[in-house]
Amino acid sequence: MSRSGDDATVEGPFAGSRTDRTATVAADDGAPLAVEEIEPLDGHRAAVTVVGVHGFALSRRSWYLQRRDLAGTLLPGARHVYYDHRGHGQSASADAQRSTIEQLAVDLHAVLRTAAPDTPVVLWGHSMGGMVIMELAQSYPDLFAERIQGVALIATAAGEIGAHGLPRSLLSKYNPLMRGVGELAEWQPGLVEFVRAAGGQLTRAAVRRLAFGARDVDSHLVDFMLDMLGEAPVRQLSHFVDTLGSHNRYAALAGLKHTDVVVIGGDADRLTPFAHAERIAAELPRARLVRVEGAGHMVHMEEAAVVNRHLADLVRRCGGDGAGKTRRNTWWRS
Repeated sequence: MSRSGDDATVEGPFAGSRTDRTATVAADDGAPLAVEEIEPLDGHRAAVTVVGVHGFALSRRSWYLQRRDLAGTLLPGARHVYYDHRGHGQSASADAQRSTIEQLAVDLHAVLRTAAPDTPVVLWGHSMGGMVIMELAQSYPDLFAERIQGVALIATAAGEIGAHGLPRSLLSKYNPLMRGVGELAEWQPGLVEFVRAAGGQLTRAAVRRLAFGARDVDSHLVDFMLDMLGEAPVRQLSHFVDTLGSHNRYAALAGLKHTDVVVIGGDADRLTPFAHAERIAAELPRARLVRVEGAGHMVHMEEAAVVNRHLADLVRRCGGDGAGKTRRNTWWRS
């Protein structure tokens, strides 16, 4: 694992979203994956390692409010690892052949082997990151039987995206908008999933509407989203459209049935509506379902205090004797 620095700066309350604590993990095919590691605040050996798996068109920076608030006094005994998917953030680029949820699960496996080799693990997955965790459970079931103690699935879906969220026609690689994304990239380099869903240009209003809920949102959050999305290379993102549109991993949820799972969604999410969270919880009767009223797709940024409370509880349960695995489905309204 090699290390490097990042001197870029961001103004405002998200100034710490870029750090100099970056490492590089080699994926199985040698592709470098950018990883950020935060050791336990109490100086002791970590009781558990948290790994954040981010969503499509985003980066590990999307976990900034979790890193800031949880990798400290709330979870002093936990080690935190946040990384960028290939084709995203500071990780290697991705060609069409390797821009799949299956490949991203293989990459996550490499991150776990390298950055979390000897502790129990809790995975947090947002949007596409949750889909990657589902694929990991399907492809590497032994990990969930032996090492992965807990999973948080945030604003994600196990399938049927066209039925409850983005229309399948917009995700299809045969859609004219998708076919022309390479040409559009020449004059609109900020084109991302949220804009494809709206069928328009990248504007502050479009990002505000599709990333967040109906309530007032701090303008700094919108600025931060625009900054992250502006870093996303459109040609890279276009490769992932097909894997998102064909995602169907309800069967993979069986691999999580003995894991402490919390399913979190905002009931104003326009990309993966709360019905997806309800369906996942129905498939996992021991899971805890958290409904965050008024929150949108970026629920972990928009309502960070609410989400962080449930994430911290999950990690605490998994850092002990694993008693959380015996709890039955609990319904929360936040």
